[in-house]
Amino acid sequence: MSAVEAKLAELGLRLPEVVPPLAAYRPAALSGRYVYTAGQLPMVDGELALTGKVGAEVTAEEAKELARTCALNALAAVKSVAGDLDRVARVVKVTGFVASAADFTGQPGVLNGASELLVDVLGDKGVHARSAVGVAVLPLDAPVEVEILVELTETA
Repeated sequence: MSAVEAKLAELGLRLPEVVPPLAAYRPAALSGRYVYTAGQLPMVDGELALTGKVGAEVTAEEAKELARTCALNALAAVKSVAGDLDRVARVVKVTGFVASAADFTGQPGVLNGASELLVDVLGDKGVHARSAVGVAVLPLDAPVEVEILVELTETA
C-alpha cells in the first residue's frame, strides 16, 4: 500500500474505483509530468450521491461533502495514469463547479471540501491554486464537479 493510500485509510477513507466516463473522454490524461483529470462528479458505487442545486435541494454542507467525494474520485483518476499516488509532487490547481440556486454565493465554502481533503491526504503537496465557479446545471443534475491538475515526480 502506498503512503498516500495508507493516509487515506488512517482517515477512514478508501480510494474508489475510477468513475467510468459518461461520454467521449478519459478520466485523466498524462502529459509529461502533469496529470489533468476530467471533471469528477460525486459518484459513489456508480451512482450520484445527491442531485439538485446547492442552496435549493442540496445544502451547502451536503455539497461540501460531495466535493470531498469528487476529490477522492479525482485521486483515483490520477492513480489510474500515474500508477502510484506517492508520485504526486503537488496538486497545482483545483477547479470546481457548483450547480447553484440563483441566490447561492457560497461556492468557495463548498469547494473547501475538495481542498481540505487534498491537504488532509497529501499534506503540503495538496496545497493548490483554485477556482470555484457557480453554474446553472451540471451533468446528470450533479450539485458539484471537481477537476484537478497534479504534478508528478520524475520517478515512475
